[in-house]
Amino acid sequence: MSTLKLPPVGKKNREIRTVGRGFQSIFFIVFTLLMMAGINTRLAYLQIIEGHKLKARAEANRIRTIAKQPERGNIFDRNGKLLATTRYPRSVYLWPMAHTRPSWSVVGPRLEQILKTPREEIEKKLDEAGADATSLVRIARDLSEAEITALKEYENELQNVEIHTEAVRYYPHGKELAHVLGYTRELTPQQLKKKKKEGYRLGDVIGQMGVEKAYEQLLRGEWGGQQVEVDGKGRPIRVLGEKQAKAGSDIHLTIDLNLQKAAQKALTLPRGAVVALDPNNGAVLAMVSHPNFDPNIFSKQKLSQKDWQSVQGSNYPLVNRALSAFPPASTFKIITTTAGLESGKFSPSTVLQTYGSLTIGGVTFGEWNHAGFGPLGFQGAMAMSSDTFFYQVGRRVGGPTLIEWTRKYGFGKKTGIEFPEEESRGNVPDDAWKQRVWKMPWTVGDTINMSIGQGALQTTPLQAAIMFAVPANGGYRVKPHLLKDHEEAKNWRESLNMKPSTIKVLREGLRRVVTDGTGTRLKVPSIAPAAGKSGTAEAGVGRPNHTWFGAYAPADKPEIVVVAFGENSGGGGASNCGPIVLQVLEEYFQKKYPLKYKKTESEESKAKTQNSGRRNGN
Repeated sequence: MSTLKLPPVGKKNREIRTVGRGFQSIFFIVFTLLMMAGINTRLAYLQIIEGHKLKARAEANRIRTIAKQPERGNIFDRNGKLLATTRYPRSVYLWPMAHTRPSWSVVGPRLEQILKTPREEIEKKLDEAGADATSLVRIARDLSEAEITALKEYENELQNVEIHTEAVRYYPHGKELAHVLGYTRELTPQQLKKKKKEGYRLGDVIGQMGVEKAYEQLLRGEWGGQQVEVDGKGRPIRVLGEKQAKAGSDIHLTIDLNLQKAAQKALTLPRGAVVALDPNNGAVLAMVSHPNFDPNIFSKQKLSQKDWQSVQGSNYPLVNRALSAFPPASTFKIITTTAGLESGKFSPSTVLQTYGSLTIGGVTFGEWNHAGFGPLGFQGAMAMSSDTFFYQVGRRVGGPTLIEWTRKYGFGKKTGIEFPEEESRGNVPDDAWKQRVWKMPWTVGDTINMSIGQGALQTTPLQAAIMFAVPANGGYRVKPHLLKDHEEAKNWRESLNMKPSTIKVLREGLRRVVTDGTGTRLKVPSIAPAAGKSGTAEAGVGRPNHTWFGAYAPADKPEIVVVAFGENSGGGGASNCGPIVLQVLEEYFQKKYPLKYKKTESEESKAKTQNSGRRNGN
């Protein structure tokens, strides 16, 4: 009997099952494709989008850039004497990623101890640079010998700390050219944001004032540096590339160092200014402002309390008073004379009676000597500085014409010197100004006040020097400048189209001021024959007068104009500022013509005797 064999239970079912097998294949294919796409997307993201950043991070561990600061251009005076240069102190640098490493817990406190700089301040500088930065960051400059010794003593603890020499601005004459040269200072964070697009970087210095600021682009130069490959411990292995730093351009100024020093020495008033310029082309030969400051202090990493006090005193040492505006007083009679003669309402031979006072529009305007001088022509009125003479000229000419000539002389606008942000435009008041500021119309009294340089009229010592240059050079308004060049004088001046007879009267009047008027202290053989004008301006109730004196010489062929100003100095212009102008002129003529003009002790005594009975000067 045969036995029937049956297949194992379930075996047939397993062999013939097909449901779901196709979907498994598709699932695995799609899953694989998605995985590949995800990996490729991630790779593309890392390589294309994040590639630059990641490369920088990688190279930060292998390649470092040691930046080399450019040497700033030197500044020389007109004769090639050095005014500003560079010295090479040592400074401390860190790699930006230094304080993100475990060693910073040791390095940070040690640097704080040695450099006397808060750790937070150091970290802030490193954070500003960014951890990915590949350039060194300066955290302290101008190290003392004690600091250098301490850094070397603890160099085993101070990983990623480096000491390098760097170029730092140095002014060998200190205070004597402070307001001309200005100073350099490390960029503030706000300045850095604005200047980054121009290639400036963290720790850069920039001209903050004066010539340093005006000619920043010429003086600055271009950064250089080395790309260095380092090992895992940050030690240099080899130099990969190098770009030489390009020094800034040297510049020569119109300033005469000897004349600048003479003006600085002569200006003994607590607050004031001296300006000397060539009346033929506007070249500034000297510019001094008191009080002044030492620009070298700004090359320090930190200013001490004493340093801050020296630049932030109540007399505002950083203010350039040569470019600040004050009432011009009787020096303005140059413009009143011009307006009178050019208007056609007066002739060169005009003679007017002067008085102890004049009452105009119900207001009494006094003469400075309270008595008058009798009949005077323009030359005599200029010599004695008669107020009542010029009151009459101003009243007859009228405010609009007087204002027009005031503006032609350059008052009320900036002169064009290279310091536009430091220079005041002054003020030439008119009816519109008075209506806007005082809500009152212009009156004849305003014209009277303006005719002798008082009222709301304001001018700077530099503008006053340009005013004196007009009669000196024959009727041209010059543009003052500090950068020396070889352009002809005519490119620096503009004709005011004045009558030759007007120029003649002005020059005769200003000469008589010195020969027998208020400025006889300049009538000495130690200088060439000079012409000039004094001025004493009211400064407000209870406040001392401002004082002025301006002069040019030689009177027949002028080479130099000098204006001295005393802020709230009291006294009179001739007594306070006349001697200052004289000392500057003596320096000029005795140096330029050493055998022609020589001051002797007997001449000094004679000059003092001549001036002992003179008034202070109006």
